[in-house]
Amino acid sequence: MQTVWKGAISFGLLNVPVKMGAATQRENVSFRQLHKACNTPINQKRFCPKCGKEVPYEEITRGYEYEPGKFVLISDEELEALPVKSAKYIDIVDFILLSDVDPIYFDKTYYLWPEKGGEKPYLILRDAMRETGKAAVAKVTLRNKEHLCIVRLVEDTLAVCMMYFEDEIRSSAELGIATLQDKVQVRPEEREMAKKLIDNLTETFEPQKYHDAYREELLALIRAKVAGQDVVHAEETVREPAGNVVDLMERLRQSVEATKKTETKQKRTPAKKKAKQA
Repeated sequence: MQTVWKGAISFGLLNVPVKMGAATQRENVSFRQLHKACNTPINQKRFCPKCGKEVPYEEITRGYEYEPGKFVLISDEELEALPVKSAKYIDIVDFILLSDVDPIYFDKTYYLWPEKGGEKPYLILRDAMRETGKAAVAKVTLRNKEHLCIVRLVEDTLAVCMMYFEDEIRSSAELGIATLQDKVQVRPEEREMAKKLIDNLTETFEPQKYHDAYREELLALIRAKVAGQDVVHAEETVREPAGNVVDLMERLRQSVEATKKTETKQKRTPAKKKAKQA
């Protein structure tokens, strides 16, 4: 696994030397930009309009624009010298229950594994977190930005999940959802029918059952085009929105009937047969 960061977990007076690598990867279908006239791939160039030439990577520096057209230059050495503990450490601040954190705060997750010589403190921290059922709130600087993060267990491995700070979460108050109930009346039977539908569709989370249908269809289209085949798609059934309360209630009822568990139907069948025999 590729290492994207090296440092240590700061846990009280204990330091756990670790490496960090991405725990997830996006499975995307990538396209190249082509010139429509000749289907030649387009090159993206770093170009300086003042010098009128392409600029190689080694001639590029970092600048912060504090006024339009005015910059202060910041070197790699100056960034590394910043007096911030999280620049070299995953600095644990608190231990919490993971269930206390709203998922809206979560971003990308990375695995943590011990550096050579750090195996024992790694296992001590991992086992203590497992036995207490706790996760850790920490801070770490990654790619020139300090992140709030959660250190937790993923099976037998410590992982760090980058988080948003409180001021990075947009408020939903402006959407006006809280006042909808003053404008729209929901009948008790509609609410109960919706709860039955939820019960019917409730399952244990099994991630392997979910697939990226769009990517699969896109790859099928690409393979067909590469093979020179004509691509024909069946017409999609258009679902009309419910126009009134009667339609909404009827559709809820139909949805409940359509989603009844097969096991439930099978259990009821023998009971009916016994009643007839009696």
